[in-house]
Amino acid sequence: MIYADNAATTKLDTDALEAMKPYLIEEYGNASQPYFFAKPAKKALAAARESIAECIGADPEEIYFTSGGTESDNWAVKSVLFFSSGTRRVVTSQLEHHAVLNACHSLEKLRVPVDYLPVDNNGIVGISDLEASLHEDAALVSIMLANNEIGTIEPIQELCNIAHNRGALFHTDAVQAVGHIPIDVRALGVDMLAASAHKFNGMKGSGFLYIRRGVDLHPFSDGGSQEYGKRAGTENIAAIVAMAAALKKNCERMEESTRKLHSLEALFLDKLSGAKLDYIRNGSNTHLPGNINISIKGADGEMLLHRLDLKGICISTGSACDTVNTQVSHVIKAIHVPEEYAKGTIRITFGADNTEKEAIVIANALIDILKG
Repeated sequence: MIYADNAATTKLDTDALEAMKPYLIEEYGNASQPYFFAKPAKKALAAARESIAECIGADPEEIYFTSGGTESDNWAVKSVLFFSSGTRRVVTSQLEHHAVLNACHSLEKLRVPVDYLPVDNNGIVGISDLEASLHEDAALVSIMLANNEIGTIEPIQELCNIAHNRGALFHTDAVQAVGHIPIDVRALGVDMLAASAHKFNGMKGSGFLYIRRGVDLHPFSDGGSQEYGKRAGTENIAAIVAMAAALKKNCERMEESTRKLHSLEALFLDKLSGAKLDYIRNGSNTHLPGNINISIKGADGEMLLHRLDLKGICISTGSACDTVNTQVSHVIKAIHVPEEYAKGTIRITFGADNTEKEAIVIANALIDILKG
């Protein structure tokens, strides 16, 4: 099997697995308990928080552990329900992950106004569009750091400055970006940042929300005093330890991985171009390393996915998080991919474990299917 869908999920890192084992079998104490047996779990929780904070330029007290990116996004976006009734408007983009878009749709049902900004053909949110949309009642701007489908990296620092100048908080869904591109929350200026461990070789079902000191969010869940009283529930120490180990390792090898992934991209695309396939590369030149989203004229993306699957190759089409609808995704529509290309959209996302041989095999398989 060749796995080239790393934007959907990644393989658990072996070092992360080893790091978590003791907290599943030996040191399984509840970190909230006062007795001695709980101390290793409590210490591991604090160490993981400190390590993750260091990776994104935050303070440990600004990291709140969650069940993943979806929970983190929902917590940030729906927090406006507890703001003053006069300042509850949310501004987001048409390109967001459904964790943000559907959270916004839920807010609209509760009479919270939401503005959905357009993007250009590269998937970039316009500075002037955000400026024009921010009114006095704007409470929160939510723009993703990097898009999950086309890999476009947004100008978050500039967008954040505009939001702050108008008195709004800024949240970014960084699920695809954390562990793959350098992130410094202080430099970006964001108030909240969401991440999910399984996107950077950690465990599924774990993640975090960075909340800048001074931003007082309403608790996500009520119960115990875990996560500084903001997110009740016994912490999943093993998964949190694995997440910290995986993130640290990804950050340490990021420069090397980036070079390799750009090389795999170029090799793959050169093969397609050499075969004279008629396709569009979607997204901005400033994109996530290894993310290749292409729309092939006259092709059927779903057919390509299944034909490649029969050859033992895993890629995605449409939105990888939508297992029901295989229609043209909202992202491809938002960037105005021409109709004759849009249906033939596929996404290949290489990871650190992929090889040049695999990139060539995938390209040749596509060529064979399309020209056979």
